[in-house]
Amino acid sequence: MLTQNTLTIPKPFFMNNSSKSILTKSFFIVLGITFVSISLWSQVDSTSVNQGKAKPKNGIEEMKKNVVGWFQNISIRGYMQVRYNRLLETNPKLRCEQCDRSWGDGGGISIRRMRVIIFGKIHERVFFYIQPDFASSPGSGAGNFAQLRDAYLDIGVDKKNEYRFRIGQSKVPFGFENMQSSQNRLPLDRNDALNSAVSNERDLGVFFYWAPEKIRQRFSMLVNEGLKGSGDYGVVGVGVYNGQTANQPTLNKGVHIAARVTYPFVVKNQIIEASLQGYTGKYQLDRARISEGTKYRADMLYTDQRAAASFILYPKPFGILAEYNIGRGPQFNRHTDSIETRFLHGGYVMASYMINIKKQVLIPFGRAHFYTGGKKHETDARYHWVNEYELGVEWQPIKYFEFVAMYTYSKRRFEDFKTQANFQEGGLLRLQAQLNF
Repeated sequence: MLTQNTLTIPKPFFMNNSSKSILTKSFFIVLGITFVSISLWSQVDSTSVNQGKAKPKNGIEEMKKNVVGWFQNISIRGYMQVRYNRLLETNPKLRCEQCDRSWGDGGGISIRRMRVIIFGKIHERVFFYIQPDFASSPGSGAGNFAQLRDAYLDIGVDKKNEYRFRIGQSKVPFGFENMQSSQNRLPLDRNDALNSAVSNERDLGVFFYWAPEKIRQRFSMLVNEGLKGSGDYGVVGVGVYNGQTANQPTLNKGVHIAARVTYPFVVKNQIIEASLQGYTGKYQLDRARISEGTKYRADMLYTDQRAAASFILYPKPFGILAEYNIGRGPQFNRHTDSIETRFLHGGYVMASYMINIKKQVLIPFGRAHFYTGGKKHETDARYHWVNEYELGVEWQPIKYFEFVAMYTYSKRRFEDFKTQANFQEGGLLRLQAQLNF
């Protein structure tokens, strides 16, 4: 006779009496700790957030209202420029590679710049600035590609940030017009003489800037009040950078060294700024930019040195801007078909007059500039001789929109291995509409 055995299934551990007791005690301990923590948190002295104000009445929620996240200090601004350069054109062969590439044959209505700037002070001693351009050209004839222009952070040494380090890709402190934003500049292109020093005005490096708080505020005012300032690059600026220009790989272990001293003086109701600056280093040519048959140094390293002086009388209402530089750098010599280190020099002078008509602004201007020397960034460190005159007017009906009409008369000669001596002369009327946001 079969007997029926009773199968006893053991209870899970959490059903045991002892386990129940442990879980119960643990639950109440956790609950108690949580309650005490919330109570203590709700009574935290709000001085760490409100700097001396009364304690928050509503605990955590009140504290959250008083805490400013770093992301709340980020701002966005930008500008867009649309141009047309073919009106009254007398010579379609007149071109400038380092200027606006929509000059001459093949040019038409173009977006010269489309920039969105993201910036912010995320800590009392940390500021960041990122600026891509969505109207760049990779050099293949296509346009409107995105390319990084600026990406840097400023680290303040003191609480007022009068002493600060700038780390990343930024403008090299050389030349007033080079550092002046294209958003503020009156002529449509920078002058050849100083702009040939640093293509796109930028490079990767580390710079130290110093300026008293009062002068930093003055630099800011010169931009914010529409006086065409260059921005805050310190009274003293010094630093090191790759020397191959922005968005280009460094081709050697050496660095360039740059230094600048400037000061904006207040003279009655006028502001006058005077600057001295210079840089030195070894520039290495890119083999891809050397024509077959051109002679060059085996190591492709060339002395690259410049010194410049700047004088600025801000337009209140009459203004003058003048700069001149001298130096040595790589330059093509057509008599020897070789790239050599040679002397260069050039500069410009510009006069302007600011007219306020109710809430509108009208600024007529005229500029003359001259340059003779090489452009290290171009094929065979191409030699240039430039003699150019410009007459124009900027109209600002509202702060969000500007319109510039400028007539350019230019004489340009350039020499490289393929072209040897190429001289072009002509004039053209150039138009630009600019959106500010």
